[in-house]
Amino acid sequence: MSDAPIVRDVLDNGLRILTERMTQVRSISIGVWLTRGSRHESAERGGIAHFVEHMLFKGTASRSAEDIAQAIDSIGGQLDAFTAKEYASYYIKVLDEHLPLAIDILADIVRHPAFGADDIAREKKVVVEEIKMVEDTPDDLVHELFTQGFWENHPLGRPILGTKETVESFNADLLRDYFRGVYTAGNLIVSAVGNLEHERVRDLVAEKFGSLTEPGPPARDEAPQVVPKILVRNKELEQSHLCVGVSSYPQNHDDRYSSYVLNTLLGGSMSSRLFQNVREKRGLAYAVFSGLSAYRDAGSFTIYAGCSNDVVSEVIDLVVEELRGVKQTPVPDAEMRRSKDHLKGSLMLSLENTASRMSHLARQEIYFDRQFGLDETLTGIEKVTADDVQRVAVDLFKNGLLAATVLGNVNGLQIPRERLDLD
Repeated sequence: MSDAPIVRDVLDNGLRILTERMTQVRSISIGVWLTRGSRHESAERGGIAHFVEHMLFKGTASRSAEDIAQAIDSIGGQLDAFTAKEYASYYIKVLDEHLPLAIDILADIVRHPAFGADDIAREKKVVVEEIKMVEDTPDDLVHELFTQGFWENHPLGRPILGTKETVESFNADLLRDYFRGVYTAGNLIVSAVGNLEHERVRDLVAEKFGSLTEPGPPARDEAPQVVPKILVRNKELEQSHLCVGVSSYPQNHDDRYSSYVLNTLLGGSMSSRLFQNVREKRGLAYAVFSGLSAYRDAGSFTIYAGCSNDVVSEVIDLVVEELRGVKQTPVPDAEMRRSKDHLKGSLMLSLENTASRMSHLARQEIYFDRQFGLDETLTGIEKVTADDVQRVAVDLFKNGLLAATVLGNVNGLQIPRERLDLD
């Protein structure tokens, strides 16, 4: 699938560069990745990583926000960014001939943001609207409420966007201070995939980023403690939204492939047990799925369903039944085969474009300090046995560890703890 090995390079100042050449395309996706995210903030500065990401598009010492937009538009490029719990990313996709301009713009926005007072005041309103949008999007909100309860009093449990109060407290000095301490060479990775020459990428990056020398303070990560609580929040909605979950493995755990297969067969595809039993056979939910979130030192396995207010208890019972079932009975061969093939297929399809490969390279560097070739990952999935899946299910779905959050018009709904018993 790739016609050149992945090349890893480190500049003298500690900035890491990763490239992968794909000669069958005419584009290049290049991203600057920051190995700091919302989990590295204090509670009173909640949302500052995300807010700074917004501000970097608002102009630099030499370019206005409009200049940045026009420079990208005039070459047909795509510029975007996002902030996650453990990293942030700024990336551009351009035709190969525009690589120098792409690196110039990326370097400008991540090195010389203006942090103008008027821009900050305007952007606060924008981010507060973004926070309100989550409040009005129940399937997002139920996950946010679940996570806040699950990793209570821990940065992983806090919303990436921050709160209205924290966002409104930001000012230029605070943002500059944060920016100086975090956007340092040792925290930055430049990842590029497409029709490129590694040496040329390296030279351009060295020219723009080589002068970054100040070290920043190290990040202090503490693993979260999970409190499996039951939360019911009443909200006038047409539908109830529920999220149940348990702790899962961190990113680089030896059993990660087994947990991927377990997730796929439980709720990760249309032929999964939850989809078939909750939606197809009983018609109780339009959306029902499971998902894994994995971080450096923690993870969660969650199941989401949206259903009518009067069947919440029934849906919870069905979910619990599925979790018990996968602990008690080995997965049949045909189902194992289907789950593995689904996983492998979706992984390969997801890596067909330069942008997703560029993200893939950066994330592997962040979590593993090395690159796993696609073949190595496919082999890891293929090796998983029915015994592995059952063992991991027994390990994760222990009795007393299931947390649940319900959001909806369910005044007076009680979920007794024994309803969530997994034995």
